[in-house]
Amino acid sequence: MDVCVIGGSRYFGRQLIEELRDAGAAVTVVNRGSAPAPYGVTHLRADRDDEAALNAALGDRRFDAVVDQVCYTPVQAAAAARVFADRTPRYLLTSTVEVYAHLGRPGGAPLPEPALDLSAERVDLQLPWSEPGFLAAHYAEGKRQAEALLTRLAPFELVTVRTAHVLGGADFTGRLAHYVERIGRGLPVAVHPSPQRASFVHAPEIARFLAWAARADFTGPVNAASPEALDVRELCEVVGQVVGLEPELTVADAGGHHSPFSFDRCYAMDTGRSAHQGFRFSPVTDWLPQAVKEARA
Repeated sequence: MDVCVIGGSRYFGRQLIEELRDAGAAVTVVNRGSAPAPYGVTHLRADRDDEAALNAALGDRRFDAVVDQVCYTPVQAAAAARVFADRTPRYLLTSTVEVYAHLGRPGGAPLPEPALDLSAERVDLQLPWSEPGFLAAHYAEGKRQAEALLTRLAPFELVTVRTAHVLGGADFTGRLAHYVERIGRGLPVAVHPSPQRASFVHAPEIARFLAWAARADFTGPVNAASPEALDVRELCEVVGQVVGLEPELTVADAGGHHSPFSFDRCYAMDTGRSAHQGFRFSPVTDWLPQAVKEARA
């Protein structure tokens, strides 16, 4: 296979590139060049927000599949539809559990893919998507609109991979490290009065899933997560077992600061579709202790 990965310079994107390369794919990485690409792949330098430069960098290349790791807005999605219209028959958008943020509710059941009705999603290309502050504050909406635009207009087969909260490996977010540090130092962890469950996935496994999905033949949205969801209390329990200290939890006020994975709405995803397609994610208990150890290092 010839596979193009847009972005992928860090975290599980880099693992994805290595998975594809080691499986025998010819991999082309397109990014701004802020980090070197792994050995054995073609590296094209271009800013994906500069459509003319992206077209020029790609030249006459064609790909069996494209995996877009850094599409955050409908503007970027629209440009991708134009640039790759005649360059690939299959396009994977790495999306996020955050697209369900407005649907979650306390005590809610895990959300299947059809819970999000993209046909009803408004797409507004005129919003200030290029402003970093606006984009950061509207991350979930940007991803939903990107999914909606490509679902309606994509000239290629589309897969949207709704990725759970990623843990393990070279995690630059510091979210799991927050728990490891505070519990390891005997400091309290702020949680909601009734924390709700969320879905998680191991970094190496989401990389394997994306590489597998690039070679598969299904289309549409798919949830990517370990099948069991956890609430923050259960997460802290695992961290405490690894560091050897009992977690101290404190209930924050309604308007106060809560720790990163404490949620007041259900963030769990139903993973039946990925299993039906042939990929079964590992149970959280198989990998979370090791991820905690990595965050502790």
